[in-house]
Amino acid sequence: MRRVSTDRFDVLVVGAGPAGSFAALTLARGGAKVALLDRAAFPRDKACGDLVGPRGLQLLRDARLSIPGGIDVGDMLVIGPTGRTVRLPSRPGENYPGHGISVARTTFDDFIHRSALEAGAIPFTGRAERPLGDDGRLHGYRTSTGEEIRAKFVVGADGATSHVATTAGLVDTERVLWGFAIRAYLDQPVELPVIVLFESRHWRAFPGYGWIFPTADGGANVGLGIATRADRSAGAGAVRMFPAFLKHLRSLGLIEPSTPDPTRQLGGWLKMGMVGTRPGHDQVLLVGDAAGLVNPLQGEGIAQAMRSAKDAAEAILRAPDNPVDRYRASLATAHLPYQPIAATAHTALVNRPIVVAALGRALTVPGAEAMFGGGWAIFWNGLLEGAPRGGPRTVAAFATEVGRMLTARSSTKRWFTIELPANPSKPVVSRSVF
Repeated sequence: MRRVSTDRFDVLVVGAGPAGSFAALTLARGGAKVALLDRAAFPRDKACGDLVGPRGLQLLRDARLSIPGGIDVGDMLVIGPTGRTVRLPSRPGENYPGHGISVARTTFDDFIHRSALEAGAIPFTGRAERPLGDDGRLHGYRTSTGEEIRAKFVVGADGATSHVATTAGLVDTERVLWGFAIRAYLDQPVELPVIVLFESRHWRAFPGYGWIFPTADGGANVGLGIATRADRSAGAGAVRMFPAFLKHLRSLGLIEPSTPDPTRQLGGWLKMGMVGTRPGHDQVLLVGDAAGLVNPLQGEGIAQAMRSAKDAAEAILRAPDNPVDRYRASLATAHLPYQPIAATAHTALVNRPIVVAALGRALTVPGAEAMFGGGWAIFWNGLLEGAPRGGPRTVAAFATEVGRMLTARSSTKRWFTIELPANPSKPVVSRSVF
């Protein structure tokens, strides 16, 4: 049994997915001594659509990382309940490229993980089990392999069901917006990413959406995600409806008749919209899925994971006396006002299948692409900040302002006002001690 001394690490990062590894990479490059703990050995797979959006791609470029084995993806198709299609254009912004990439999570996560280790992070394999600390403060974990890893700061990057978030008392389980997604691979080509607004019965919209995306090896990633709010038992609905969804894709011509159904499926939980999870307290900071940083409208989380990881790491490096306040200010800058609008919409629509069915029809009426396709792409993907001037940006800005007014008095907005004040006081900035 190996035992690690208390003063060996500056930061323990729990979870080595995109959020944890990107945090460890940033911290190690900044001179911190970092322990990077994950329960699985790499490479390993994760349930995901395997798309990294424009903001995520820009973060990779800013970090001087070039992911091997990916392919560029741009425009996206949305197919409504009646089969009508709207094309959402992908255009470059002032601070992000005009495309994303498709890359398998096995490849993507392993590359970011190896990059963190090359920067100096120390890897550990095992589950974070027993919290270590004194005076009510968390200073590390005893792992499932018997090691004790202690550090000045703990970064929770251990996913939607974060053990760090739970042991640090940062989760209100009654308010969390849960989702569950199931994913499989097919051996057939796909030209463009496709989002499918699926109805389990006529005028009874499935509370989520399905997808079929191109993969870097010439195949297809197909999946179905369900929104459940606080009821995690409803996550089984995605698994139960998956065969019917595959049948629907065949009826749309998106799966070829000769393509056999997938033999292996993988599922995973999503924690969306930030609501119900405080981003940090004392020396504990949560990033990525652990902090609920998944877009509640379309399920993207990789860009948010890496951005939050970078912000949390820089808060520790630059303001070690008070990193949580600096981190909260960074989250406010990155996610207000979009997240309160998206989270409120998510909450309002989950249990209203007829309303969602009507909305799906309205968004895909003939002429919708010309009227608001570009603005929809900007708003839905959270790309307003940095979007180029023009009609699409105007549409997205209008939708954001209307959403802001409609959600101003919601309980979700009140939660954000407390946890991420729009005008946070300027955090105290200290010289890095690492």
